Amino acid sequence: MAALSLHASLFFPFFSSRTPVLPCRPPPVGSIRRRPFSVAAVTSSSMTPTDGRGSNFTDFPYLSAPHRSLMLDLLSRVEDRLGSQLQPYALPPDVEYFQNEAGTSRGSLYAKRGHSSSLVDFVLGIWLNCRLPTGGELNTTSLLGYLKGITDAPNFLLEIIRSGPTSLVLVLDLSPRRDLIMHPDYLKSFYQDTNADAHRQALLSLPEAQPYFSPALYIRSMMSPTASLLKIDAGNEGEGRLEEIVGGQLADASKTMLEIWLDKCALDECGRGTHESERAYLEKRDRIVRGKTIDIDLASSFPPLFGPEIAGRIIGVLREIYGL
Repeated sequence: MAALSLHASLFFPFFSSRTPVLPCRPPPVGSIRRRPFSVAAVTSSSMTPTDGRGSNFTDFPYLSAPHRSLMLDLLSRVEDRLGSQLQPYALPPDVEYFQNEAGTSRGSLYAKRGHSSSLVDFVLGIWLNCRLPTGGELNTTSLLGYLKGITDAPNFLLEIIRSGPTSLVLVLDLSPRRDLIMHPDYLKSFYQDTNADAHRQALLSLPEAQPYFSPALYIRSMMSPTASLLKIDAGNEGEGRLEEIVGGQLADASKTMLEIWLDKCALDECGRGTHESERAYLEKRDRIVRGKTIDIDLASSFPPLFGPEIAGRIIGVLREIYGL
């Protein structure tokens, strides 16, 4: 969302900086009651792309075929690889799918919690479709994987922000949870030995790609040196060329980075268990990062899009999921 991951997980890291919004009072998130996580399966009714009501997260009704195929592939990999380590989170129907009164902004959430024995804290997905005041639509998809304090391995962040038929912004990273200067073994294990930078370089070599710089310095500071923060603009080559990139190089990089995260981080091939004395620091850092994700991004961008009541409801549930 900007969704959901960003530094290390930033939900809408770039959304609010590029989307025209009107002033709006922050949502009353403090008044929302916290609910326990549930292992009950979440059900949702079928939907029609004309209005999106009752949408299942995996319908992705507003995405192009290559973009939808990529997101479904990534979700399938997460669920196949992590399997019984994940349990559903019982999202309320008006949070699993939501839209504003005018029907100009709509979205859907996906959330699964790691079992007590899992290194995974939660996996979170979101898609948003918003009509822009200037015309056109903004389509955002995010997939985030957060780990617990019993490991210091990086979190996973993927966000694809499409503001037109021929351009998009990509955010793809294994967001570090350690200082890379103080912990050179961390840099070696997760970024050098995995050759993570090769995927950024391959994408950046495309003539349609150029670096993207978030205006938020805080967000930039949370990214790894191998993060892909790119704007891809097909220009005169048109929509077909962008779809070719999404289904080709962008999909390849996203799948490879997710597999690295699953192997080396979520399934702990690197053996990055933490001592009890380290966990308090990691958990405090994680809470700060997650809180900034909410306060910097969502609390400012959601109310103008969905209104204070709906925004407050969504942000309240996200605070629960984030453990805030």
